[in-house]
Amino acid sequence: MTSPTINLRKAVTLEIGALKQPVVTLYELSVIINKLYKAGSYKGSELTNIKKNRANRSDCVRVIGGLLDIGIIEEGVALRHPEVFSILGREQSPSLEIICVVDPFAYVSHLSAMEWHGLTDRISHTLFYSSPTPKNWQHHALSKMEKDLGTRGVKSYLANGLPRLKRLNFDKVNRAPTHRYLSNHLGAFISIRKSVLRVSTIGRTFHDMLREPELCGGIYHVLDIFEEFSSKYLILIVDEIDRHGTQIDKVRAGYILEERLNLSEPRIDKWREYIQRGGSRKLHAKSPYSAEYSKNWSISLNI
Repeated sequence: MTSPTINLRKAVTLEIGALKQPVVTLYELSVIINKLYKAGSYKGSELTNIKKNRANRSDCVRVIGGLLDIGIIEEGVALRHPEVFSILGREQSPSLEIICVVDPFAYVSHLSAMEWHGLTDRISHTLFYSSPTPKNWQHHALSKMEKDLGTRGVKSYLANGLPRLKRLNFDKVNRAPTHRYLSNHLGAFISIRKSVLRVSTIGRTFHDMLREPELCGGIYHVLDIFEEFSSKYLILIVDEIDRHGTQIDKVRAGYILEERLNLSEPRIDKWREYIQRGGSRKLHAKSPYSAEYSKNWSISLNI
């Protein structure tokens, strides 16, 4: 009996079709091709047009070029970058999902997250997302490559001239401008079911409002959101700021939640230990100092 066979290009096409994402990167395509070469088969069918068990750069260029020729993938549709390809039939995919594919360690944040969670009625024309700092990004990238290829497989993969996982720079997706906020850690986010989308948690979204109000519609909009939603999400807000907030984050949050909004939670009282009497701390970091201040929290009410 003759063993079933399959063409390499068809096998790669099927692998791309199985991806639950709107775009695919050069790195992802190269990993797929490399694995097929290494396996020599696809779901029990022998690959007919390969004669070795390792792919090199020219192999990937040839296969990807063939996929472009027949329209399985296309360059520069949603995101103009030479290492990002739209997948056939998914050209109108949400921009935020595309960001989460192109940067596997990013998540939607700030005003875009506020909009997603229903905290604001403002439409975010800029796409805001958070991503690790370059050093931390490289650390996460190496861990992902080892997961994708195996610890030993990374060395041979790179030795054959295949592309490493790297941060890709872009300033627009589907013509919408993007803003990347660099974070020292991966942050607290939720992964959306049946989607590649990752969005900052409610608590982290409120925390971001305190730290970067300019990326969240401005300080006055932030205070309006705190006034409208803090009682509903109080425990989530306090959990996040208590665990990850700096001293000044806790003082600002304490003033807003307790003194301004008359909300109480035992951990807020403990934040008083971070008060600095006679200091020059300000409620809004980027506004001039004001002589009006909160006696309870020793913070200048400079807005």
